[in-house]
Amino acid sequence: MNNPHEQPANLLNEPAGYDPNNLLDSLIERLNLKNDAALSRALEVAPPVISKIRHRRLPVGASLLIRMHEVSDLTIRELRILMGDRREKFRISDKQFKPKNAASDTASDD
Repeated sequence: MNNPHEQPANLLNEPAGYDPNNLLDSLIERLNLKNDAALSRALEVAPPVISKIRHRRLPVGASLLIRMHEVSDLTIRELRILMGDRREKFRISDKQFKPKNAASDTASDD
């Protein structure tokens, strides 16, 4: 891997400009915390969650983003901008709203 722009294959498939470190560092500064361990306590998550996000092995999920909003008073939009998410809308796949197996739903009606 001689190209400095190449990323290891185990990293998340992420949009250009995505920087979870900026988000985490901004929260630490805003909340006057000392380190990631203090941030994990403030967010009520296990320390490995923060580490995995920082090393780009875990995305910042919706529930964690909401928790960040609750403890920081930053808007969701501000938090998304801090991590480099500049999309105007977040689109959810229509597959997430379809039942996995419609046949099993009708079988219980007998």
